[in-house]
Amino acid sequence: MTLSAVAARYANALADVVTERASPLRPERALEELRAFEATMADSQALREALATPAVPGSRKKAVIGRIADRLGLSRIARNFLFVLVDHRRTGSLIEIIHALETAMDERLGFARADIAAPTELTEQQRSAVRGELERVTGKRIRPHFSVDPSLLGGVVARIGSTIYDGSVRGRLESLKRQLSAEA
Repeated sequence: MTLSAVAARYANALADVVTERASPLRPERALEELRAFEATMADSQALREALATPAVPGSRKKAVIGRIADRLGLSRIARNFLFVLVDHRRTGSLIEIIHALETAMDERLGFARADIAAPTELTEQQRSAVRGELERVTGKRIRPHFSVDPSLLGGVVARIGSTIYDGSVRGRLESLKRQLSAEA
């Protein structure tokens, strides 16, 4: 099983728990807590090494995680999830699990992530219009990520999953070219 498939399994399991109606932990809060722990790991080489090495017993790793969880104010669910990662030697995959969790929770909550590129920085009004149009087309709420791509002549290109919505000038010119060559 690939690492991304493993990360998706852990992410889906946690998403199932935090998206239940009776869950005491909101999905957004679960992500915040795991990101906070991951940031702590990223800041400490010694912590990363201690959690990664098989020479350190699991009970010791859990004790360290417990102290960090107390300091960060992590919920019981997040703490126990981190303990499961220790038990299965997956703490090194935490960042990938977090990314998979974001995707899993977006799916469950009816969001779609969109990478939107434009030739220049869009105004807030333009961003809102693009987001609104993508929501209309997809039927989902959009979590946009805007970027600038100076190679575009004008318009925008949006990628949602494996689907590309090309509203760029170049894309329209290519479409026109295909139409004209088909008529000839």
